[in-house]
Amino acid sequence: MDLGIGGRRAAVAAASRGLGFAAAEALAREGARVAICGRDRVGIEEAAARIGRDVVGIVADVSDAAGGARFTHEARGALGGVDILVANSGGPPAGDFAAITDVDAYARAFELSCMSTIAMCQEVVPGRCARGWGRVVAITSIAVRQPIPTLILSNTARAGLTGFLKTLAREVAAEGVTVNSVQPGFHATERIAELHGNDTAALAATVPARRIGDPADFGAVVAFCCSEAAGYLTGTAIPVDGGAYGGLQ
Repeated sequence: MDLGIGGRRAAVAAASRGLGFAAAEALAREGARVAICGRDRVGIEEAAARIGRDVVGIVADVSDAAGGARFTHEARGALGGVDILVANSGGPPAGDFAAITDVDAYARAFELSCMSTIAMCQEVVPGRCARGWGRVVAITSIAVRQPIPTLILSNTARAGLTGFLKTLAREVAAEGVTVNSVQPGFHATERIAELHGNDTAALAATVPARRIGDPADFGAVVAFCCSEAAGYLTGTAIPVDGGAYGGLQ
């Protein structure tokens, strides 16, 4: 299926590895011109080389609003504009309510998982509205729908981001700009290894699909949300979790 985004310009944040890398790779495969970022120059250059197709690697830390704005500004300069934004960032530290005793940890989590994406949108969305076409996809977490007990910081911050994205989607829909989020469950990434070690068999047993997700499959979902065919898809929050979420909505 041709997604109709050949030649479109895409900025994918935090894409040196994991789900961000998978999204960037999927967009590049569809013919988009892609800029990616990571904090480490060697890591981001290696990631760009692995994807190929003239992907631009930018050294940027998107753990706060200033870093998110800086990345999208540099991506716009490198590509001559940004049509597609895939907003992504690392996750806050693990811990439950009893363990997170520093109230400022919630503010830091909000900066990382919410404010950075808001800043990216401020850099990209107004120009897309003026041109009548744009795609914003944020990588959040299934924890927005079903909070994960050991991730109270992420649960809180990403839920706030989801509220922002839904509101933005309704404001800009008439301008040809779609805004969606994609909510990963367990995928074979470094983040899952950090949180759960190498016992992926135990994790897989909790998923109806009985396997951990392949990042490439997740990237394909992100790419579809950026496509011409998805032009009437906006304001959604799409679980990609192998059926793990048990709710009706």
